[in-house]
Amino acid sequence: MQWNEKYEAVIGLEVHAQLATESKLFCGDSTAFGAAPNTHISPITMGHPGTLPKTNRKAVEYAIRLGLACGCEIEKDNYFARKNYFYPDLPKGYQISQHTTPICKGGYVWIRSNGSERKVKLNRIHMEEDAGKSIHDIDEVNTCIDLNRAGTPLVEIVTEPDLHSAEEAWQYVTEIRKLVRWIGICDGNMEEGSLRCDANVSIRPKGSTTLGTKVEVKNLNSIRNVKKAIEYEIERMVQLVEAGGKVQQQTRSFDAANDTTFAIRDKEEANDYRYFPDPDLAPFHLTDTFIERIKAALPALPDERMRQYQQAYGLNAYDAGQLCDEKETADYFEALIAHTENYKAAANWILGPIRQYLNENMVGFATLGLSPVQLAALIKLVEESKVSFSVASARILPVLIGSGKDPLQVAEELNLLQVSDTGELEVWVNDALASMPDKVAEYRKGKKGLIGLFVGEVKKRSKGKADPKRVTQLLEQKLNQ
Repeated sequence: MQWNEKYEAVIGLEVHAQLATESKLFCGDSTAFGAAPNTHISPITMGHPGTLPKTNRKAVEYAIRLGLACGCEIEKDNYFARKNYFYPDLPKGYQISQHTTPICKGGYVWIRSNGSERKVKLNRIHMEEDAGKSIHDIDEVNTCIDLNRAGTPLVEIVTEPDLHSAEEAWQYVTEIRKLVRWIGICDGNMEEGSLRCDANVSIRPKGSTTLGTKVEVKNLNSIRNVKKAIEYEIERMVQLVEAGGKVQQQTRSFDAANDTTFAIRDKEEANDYRYFPDPDLAPFHLTDTFIERIKAALPALPDERMRQYQQAYGLNAYDAGQLCDEKETADYFEALIAHTENYKAAANWILGPIRQYLNENMVGFATLGLSPVQLAALIKLVEESKVSFSVASARILPVLIGSGKDPLQVAEELNLLQVSDTGELEVWVNDALASMPDKVAEYRKGKKGLIGLFVGEVKKRSKGKADPKRVTQLLEQKLNQ
């Protein structure tokens, strides 16, 4: 029996995104990744007596930016609370967070799963500071503590229990990562901990509206692990219930070595944290003008651009989606089509040879060294049959990158301009046919697929300079005589 024939999974996700500010949420300590342990700290990060925190304005702007992108209601009257618990990497003995007044309420994120689209409902987005990091694999006996991350600004994006499969959860986290990168509030680097996910998973009989006992799987640091952990938990719960057992509410961790989860503690309740307003931080009020200014600066979001690329430029859904996978890809495409109206060719170049070059050389569009004007001129050369696409991508493009040269200039320097003169082409065509009399006979007996072989031979004899369209026309004329 498949579990989904009898049970429904109910999943809620809590995604922590580290905001891309230069300093921490309540002090000027750097948030840069990779520094020596315990060097990006200060008396405020450490919570020394007599220190006073001050709220990072840019972090507030970034939280609002995300809330607006997700269609949330922005809470105008905000304050921070202390969430009290004791752990070695929490230097103050409490974490400053928002509890009863999240800065963003409601909202949604679109996902595409199994060929359909739907909104995943959000409960809230709130701000909080990060804890430090416990490191267990440096010393054989002791756990090491690095407090560089303590105080780093986070937003926690909390869904309603509105997901029902590991696939949907995977799609959701993928969309969140794309969105925070798109609007420039988080680099989305899960390996560095900039994006982390906790999954609340439960099951219930199909048709039931009562939520089952949930288990929280903490600190999932890759999209793959989110999917694998949820898949494992659903199967574990179904087997447990089918065997007559009961699911216990607890916090679990994921073991990526064998794709399983294991219990780490019984789940705390909210009242265990003894929330109360932080007495050192003044409440803050957001004005309509402040919110509207942030809204006006938001870029067009991926879904909006995808629709535009399909409706205005005639691209298919796949190409539009690929172009909108990263904002810098979409931005480069828009800069390119300002210089060419061949939108399909523009998309093909960016998603083909350009993407291949970026991946192979591990660079981005900002350091590509190829201007949209140059690429548009190269597309024009192919449109006008002055060079073939294969020659343009394999021979001209590598020379163009970083050179600042004009594509026509490069084609002339390398003697790559296609020959369309019928007289010169006929010489190559006649030589090619004369070299393969048996294939010519087969073609004339009905094996029309051999035309590609003849075109390839002409291409070889012309060293790629023969116009393939004219070559095909000449070959067909001669072979059908």
